[in-house]
Amino acid sequence: MSKKMNMTNKILIWMVAGLIVGSLINNFASDNQWVQTYLVMGLFHVVGAIFISMLKMLVVPLVTFSLICGVCGIGDISKLGRVGGKAFALFMLTTALAISLAIAVATFFAPGQGFELAAASTGSFTAPAAPPLSQVFIDLVPSNPVAAYAEGNMLQIIFFTILFAVCILMVGDKGKPIIDMSERLNMVMMEVVNVVMHVAPIGVFALMAKTFSLQGMSMILPMLGYFTVLVGALILHGTGTLMILLKVLGRVSPLQFLRKMRSAQIFAFSTSSSNATIPITLQCVEKRIGVDNSTASFVVPFGATINMDGTAIMQGVATVFIANVYGIDLGLTGYLTVIAMSVLASIGTAGVPGVGLIMLAMVFNQVGLPVEGIALIIGVDRLLDMIRTAVNITGDAAITTIVARSENSIDMAIFNDPDAGHAKDVTLPGFQSDTSKVAS
Repeated sequence: MSKKMNMTNKILIWMVAGLIVGSLINNFASDNQWVQTYLVMGLFHVVGAIFISMLKMLVVPLVTFSLICGVCGIGDISKLGRVGGKAFALFMLTTALAISLAIAVATFFAPGQGFELAAASTGSFTAPAAPPLSQVFIDLVPSNPVAAYAEGNMLQIIFFTILFAVCILMVGDKGKPIIDMSERLNMVMMEVVNVVMHVAPIGVFALMAKTFSLQGMSMILPMLGYFTVLVGALILHGTGTLMILLKVLGRVSPLQFLRKMRSAQIFAFSTSSSNATIPITLQCVEKRIGVDNSTASFVVPFGATINMDGTAIMQGVATVFIANVYGIDLGLTGYLTVIAMSVLASIGTAGVPGVGLIMLAMVFNQVGLPVEGIALIIGVDRLLDMIRTAVNITGDAAITTIVARSENSIDMAIFNDPDAGHAKDVTLPGFQSDTSKVAS
């Protein structure tokens, strides 16, 4: 029995329990001041916020040390450029496929037709300002690396760390002690991940309970068409498009991949943050799937920063939905514009807070849709964001696996072993059989 109750299943059970408890509170105790003050915004909020902070605490040091080890492990600078080029091209490809799939599915099912606009709470929406593309490229280079680390600016951190690691290689033997120290620190950070994962079920429960206490399920009903089509498109991309690419380009089993990524998807779902899930995704990709640190440490943080598959799907479905609500016919040209804008925007707005709404506002402005229409979908966006994030990290790991296969930097014995990354990678007493799965 204890063997069956691995950490993945524990987290899944606590997540479902949080969903049920939160929904019950929303339905029966939404007006209870004590429950809202001390339970929802008290206990659930505090525990969930602490857990998210613990995950984010791991990101910068783990990415830094892991990336130094990865770049130095590659050794060949030209190979580093090749890996980066492949990853970038594949991320852009999956974004284009995601938005195309979303528009096709949404056009077929036509959510929003006959929608009672007067009955909806249209509210008001002010689009966040998007930075110009030139500024995005300028901001890639940190003027103050310490500030970049303090603010958690992932693109700047990745740029500086890669530059630093390449220079370690360039100084030769004198840089060897730094590499050795980074490898030791990386091992320590992986153990810190294990320790944090020990409280993961409780943290996931608190996050889910708070979310559904505030959001509830009833709000989905007025937006059922939009919600259903978007969820369907997300699932179709995560289990269809990405898995076909994984099978054709990566030549690995999609089912085995999905089994090993289950915990990462749960974490992404509960946290709604690709960046917060980086430590879990990294550990899973390396320990469970078998990708070398040299490839995983570069592609996973890169993907978490620029991969926008889930957001692109939201843009496609939302564009069709709002066009139907307002009775605007975009035509083929309009939809092609949406596809092109979404792919470009996924680069230009990477790492910017509120990235999904910025990208959607940019798309709406370009094709002539009323930006205030975004107010219609904000209500259910929090729940949909959870699913989008799970799709995003699935794409990160799938592209990492494909790139690793093309570079022959994946251990297929580990990938094909369903128990790989279990007890032998864990040192915490009472936690031996679970950690690698948590890391997915």
